[in-house]
Amino acid sequence: MKCRLVPFVLATLAALPSPVFSQVQGEAMVAGTAGISAIQLMSLQCVPYARTVSGIRIYGDAHTWWGQAAGKYARGDRPKVGAVMAFKPYGRMELGHVAAVSQIIDSRTVLLRHANWSLINGARGQIENDVRAIDVSEGNDWSKVRVWFAPIQGIGGTAWPVQGFIYNEKPSSRSMLLKPEKQSAPRKTDSAMAKVPSGPAKTIKAPKIDARYAADPIGAIIAAAMK
Repeated sequence: MKCRLVPFVLATLAALPSPVFSQVQGEAMVAGTAGISAIQLMSLQCVPYARTVSGIRIYGDAHTWWGQAAGKYARGDRPKVGAVMAFKPYGRMELGHVAAVSQIIDSRTVLLRHANWSLINGARGQIENDVRAIDVSEGNDWSKVRVWFAPIQGIGGTAWPVQGFIYNEKPSSRSMLLKPEKQSAPRKTDSAMAKVPSGPAKTIKAPKIDARYAADPIGAIIAAAMK
């Protein structure tokens, strides 16, 4: 009975005039009105399901995840198993969408785990695991993807804009890395100094020996120094 109430409550909320309810408010209202559990609620919205399967602790509407992840989680434009693909709001998808990457097939193809995407048995709020998503961006940067859509049993025709991938790890701290210390000039060792050429050797001329000191060389040197 509770499960039957969910489509009714969702339809009622959709028909209500302004104000437009955010995803967080919608989750609380649906859960409270239908009396469903948290596990059942995960099958209604993409956010709690992506949070559960990825371990990334971000709350709020899907379109806010990319901004909230800044400085808290690593972000990038390459898929990685366990990462969350953050979709931009586009067309009728006003609140964006989040889906977890479950497998990488090739440089253009991944499998996703997400909720509330396809109409299954005429109803939204369904969980889909290991469904295909294809990168259709011009530069293979995953900025646009087409996603498996159950009603047609194939890849949908819409190229959905993607903000990027949020990884369950701390952001890079490259900007905080210290620059390598400037090395001082190596000190010259005795062995190094021995290798340094000292220039041409100077020839020391022997003092001219005075004839008076011919028989006394030491005396001649002393006498020459005293001049």
